[in-house]
Amino acid sequence: MSGSTPDRNVSGASDIPQGNWVDRWLPASWRPYARLARLDRPIGTWLLYLPCLWGLGLGWQALGAPTATGPALEMLRLVVLFTVGALVMRGAGCTVNDLWDRKIDTKIARTATRPLASGAVTPFAALVFLAAQLAVGLAILLQLNTTSWAIGASVLVLVFLYPAAKRVTDWPQAVLGLTFNWGALLGYAAVTETIAMPAILAYAAGFFWTLGYDTIYAHQDKEDDAIVGVRSSALALGDRTKPALAVFYALTIGLLAASFWTAGLGPLAYAGLALAGLNFARQLWVTDLDDPQDCLRTFWANRDAGLLVALAIVLG
Repeated sequence: MSGSTPDRNVSGASDIPQGNWVDRWLPASWRPYARLARLDRPIGTWLLYLPCLWGLGLGWQALGAPTATGPALEMLRLVVLFTVGALVMRGAGCTVNDLWDRKIDTKIARTATRPLASGAVTPFAALVFLAAQLAVGLAILLQLNTTSWAIGASVLVLVFLYPAAKRVTDWPQAVLGLTFNWGALLGYAAVTETIAMPAILAYAAGFFWTLGYDTIYAHQDKEDDAIVGVRSSALALGDRTKPALAVFYALTIGLLAASFWTAGLGPLAYAGLALAGLNFARQLWVTDLDDPQDCLRTFWANRDAGLLVALAIVLG
């Protein structure tokens, strides 16, 4: 596909921040790999991690929310494992994505300075780095129960297919939604050794949540994507984006409410969920989809929305 695109850089600010902790604390030889894994841009890790917390919380509720020292320490162990796992697997996903997109990234100013596009990391070195990240992810997965092994391993198919989706469909955000919310299923299974309706409904809610926030994110690049031939829900929806976002977020709240109901959560859970709904409503009200910086700020706001859902589960 890249052979048919113009050999040019499209206007836009680089998405590689400079002068942050990566530059201050890491040796020069490590910095490209930290940026390849997006360690200096934690929002993606948050958005991958939060559905894991939902699944863990719902699973804990299924076991009666034990408060004895032993079960509580086990939950703490799982939270730590999922925290590290989300960090590592988000980095692995970014590495896969950049390997797929390195030629396209050279044609867009915002992504031209990414390590693979700029030549700071070679494709072979990126593959070695990917193998190391996957090895750490496997080591973490093996600390969970055997049911979790199959669930965790199966998501790799989606991780490797997601970068191809933007080449063949207008809805790569849907594939990302299937991928990024897998933790709702995995977290629940890590606690209960099974998958039940509360986890399935939370996973479905997360799918529509991702469809919403990543459509907003894609509006940053809609002009560039149209030039280089990358497809997205932002381009497909165009002026219909705001009504579509309203539907996506309404489904998110509705499915989460159904998840809470089937899990037997108490009234405070719905109060917390209402706060997440207000966050979504504000996103729809204030976001200027033609302003890339505004889209990015709204995208970041979804960390708070996901935390509110996690808090709702704890309160319930």
